[in-house]
Amino acid sequence: MLSATMLAMLCGLGIPLLTQRIVDGPIQNKQTGPLPWLIAGVLVLGIGEAVLFYIRRKVVARPAAEVEARMRFDLYQHLQRLPVSFHDRWQSGQLLSRATNDLTTVRRFVAFAIVFLIVNSVIVVIGLGVIASLSPWLLIVSLCGALPLIVISYFFEAKFKVVARRAQDQSGDLTTTVEESVLGIRVLKAFGRGPELSKRFLAQARDLRTTELNKISILAALWSVLIVLPELSIAGMLAVGAVGIVQGWLTVGALVAAVAVSAYLRWPVDSIGWLLAETNQTASALERYWEVIDSPVAITGPASPAPLPTPLRGHVRFEGVRFAFEDGREVLSGVDLDLRPGETVALVGATGSGKTTLTALVPRLADVTGGRITIDGTDVRDLSLEDLRTVVGTAFEEPVLFSASVTENVGLGLPDVTEAQVREALRVAKAEEFVEDLPWGLATRIGEQGLSLSGGQRQRLALARAVVGKPAVLVLDDPLSALDVHTEAEVEGALRRVLSETTALVVAHRSSTVQLADRVALLVDGKIEAIGSHRELLDTNEEYRRLLSSMDDDLVEEEVAS
Repeated sequence: MLSATMLAMLCGLGIPLLTQRIVDGPIQNKQTGPLPWLIAGVLVLGIGEAVLFYIRRKVVARPAAEVEARMRFDLYQHLQRLPVSFHDRWQSGQLLSRATNDLTTVRRFVAFAIVFLIVNSVIVVIGLGVIASLSPWLLIVSLCGALPLIVISYFFEAKFKVVARRAQDQSGDLTTTVEESVLGIRVLKAFGRGPELSKRFLAQARDLRTTELNKISILAALWSVLIVLPELSIAGMLAVGAVGIVQGWLTVGALVAAVAVSAYLRWPVDSIGWLLAETNQTASALERYWEVIDSPVAITGPASPAPLPTPLRGHVRFEGVRFAFEDGREVLSGVDLDLRPGETVALVGATGSGKTTLTALVPRLADVTGGRITIDGTDVRDLSLEDLRTVVGTAFEEPVLFSASVTENVGLGLPDVTEAQVREALRVAKAEEFVEDLPWGLATRIGEQGLSLSGGQRQRLALARAVVGKPAVLVLDDPLSALDVHTEAEVEGALRRVLSETTALVVAHRSSTVQLADRVALLVDGKIEAIGSHRELLDTNEEYRRLLSSMDDDLVEEEVAS
């Protein structure tokens, strides 16, 4: 690519030298004999320049696109490996702008800017050498315009870099606002907050516009200098050259050639401002890219993972488990819990007691900061992440669905899932009936976030996704919260069959969910305060009775009264 561009530019630079031959030869001597050959030479150089530029574009297209694609893939892969805590801190719009706009800037730099930044710099030096060979005095005049240009360009470059980074960050903020507004459109409409968010969007858009106008102002000033100085240089060359012709130390052809070379160097010189701007934007884009890529992957599989126990029984133990956030705030402070194979344990506790955090530790969505969790005696940190997350099925309190078919959503965690497996999972989650009523059944594409479905339907699909692989361990974070009473009773009946065949840890916010468990663990202030059957805790533990009394459930009221 560099070779083709350099040869093309040299072809263009050769035309003024042939022009000198024409002026000082056939024109000066009034001889037409050599003229056709010289004109043919100009034509050959012009065609060669065009062909070489065509080759440059053809050559650069694929590798430049490959660079962008590979960087985008690496970024996406890294985002998948980063812990959930990273995504809690970062706005999705900022990540989106880094994966799209910033990498497009990098591709444009690789495909165009870096080539011409190198080639144009070399061509300017070669062009000045050509002018020097024609006349040292004309070179001095050219340098009088070139040296101030370098100093001014450096000054503008420093200012532009700051503004370019600010614009990219503001663009990320604006993207976040748009994304959140689209995803939360129902909430905004329901609460009538559209006008307020519109004001926020307008303020951000105005800030971005102001920054972009600052960029334009800097570029406009730089371009003015880039245009004026070469014009003054050409004017000076014409003045000095005219004197030289009169005094006899310069030929007309040499002056014409020098002016033609200066004119040819106009674009390489003028492009310096734009190329420096592109370089600075690319530098900012790469800084933003590496901010994400350099973020450490805190949760990784071991170098030599332990094999899965055979046969897999699903015996889960929490041994002195502690967990603290990065700011030092401790949520779990020594949890000891034993889930026997095939047993279902309901986890109850007040809001903020650490229930969801505890369930996230089993599939290693977060890692313990003390103690350990074992499955059949093997520390979960000694298993490969792939094996662990195959063994452990998870359903979250907030069901997340993707813009894909029902089959793809349900079979997300099971490679090569079959239709029979999907249907069985849907039957377990009592979702088969409403799925069959969808326009294309299993092939129906669920809208973004599954918002085209009811909350109960989304939760049942998420539940089907958790059980489709028949995992040895099932972690359910309040899996029935969005179901109505009738549907809840149906799903509970199906869940009983599933739970009888697996070890399960179920976060419960309803007494009806508690009824599914063999035992109940009460989590208070980051520790298991009591564990036993639902009836035992109801009879012996005041905190447990208080928690269940706060659940609006007639069954609880009857049991407490009895």
